[in-house]
Amino acid sequence: MNFDIGNGIDAAVNYVLDNFSPLLDAIAATIGFVTDGIQNALLAIPMPVGIAIFVILSLWRVGIGFAVFTALGLLLVNHIALWGPMMETLSLVIASTLIAMLVGLPLGISMARKDSVAAFVRPVLDLMQTMPAFVYLIPAAMFFGLGAVPGAIATVIFSMPPVARLTNLGIRQVDGEFIEAGNAFGCTATQLLFKVQLPNALPSIMAGINQTIMLSLSMVVIASMIGAGGIGNTVLTGIQRLDVGTGFEGGIAVVILAVILDRITQSLGKPRAAFWLGLFRKTEREELATATA
Repeated sequence: MNFDIGNGIDAAVNYVLDNFSPLLDAIAATIGFVTDGIQNALLAIPMPVGIAIFVILSLWRVGIGFAVFTALGLLLVNHIALWGPMMETLSLVIASTLIAMLVGLPLGISMARKDSVAAFVRPVLDLMQTMPAFVYLIPAAMFFGLGAVPGAIATVIFSMPPVARLTNLGIRQVDGEFIEAGNAFGCTATQLLFKVQLPNALPSIMAGINQTIMLSLSMVVIASMIGAGGIGNTVLTGIQRLDVGTGFEGGIAVVILAVILDRITQSLGKPRAAFWLGLFRKTEREELATATA
């Protein structure tokens, strides 16, 4: 006996379109407001100021060597006339990551506190993470048309699982002695969560946010196929025209942005790697020699 899954999915999509259009319009308007606001704010920042902000963040969180890489990389992006598209892509990444965190963090906390929730949600996260990324573009375009909004929604679906999974994992791996100490001091469940579990799970949570950002960046490039814009348009143009140079320029811009976001967000879950903006950084060997002297 054959089951025609495709017809069932089509019927479900048509039912949603026929009966939930006002809700879909409200969701589109809300997400559009967020994405447009972030994009307008980023595009309003002059290029030199934008580069300076990235360089200062890199110097503060990572070190002087990475700050030099950031400056040179962003100057290269501006030189190939992709600063504006990169800001559009960054705005979609920021908006998608914020929405994914708003959904994923509470979901991960619920999974950590109740095994029944984890047992139900885990297969859904598996489906979201393993479904080919291009599949998400079809319902997103059908429900929300073309543009940045369906691109952001498809990106959120694709990139949310890591932050939910690693929030769950981080809370579950908090040492039992910390939990016992919190209970001994009379912490309520909410106090235990915010004062004991979340602070100790922060490295794992930040790793999940980092992975969500990286997946968002990969997906917004694919989402250019439904009009999401940004650097993805440059890559898509290179593919359509078989123009290796244009595609390579877009790819280089994506790589530079990805490396900068990756290193900065990785550092947020750790102590600062530099003391004063990276200028007086000590190596581990120097610190050990000082401590044992």
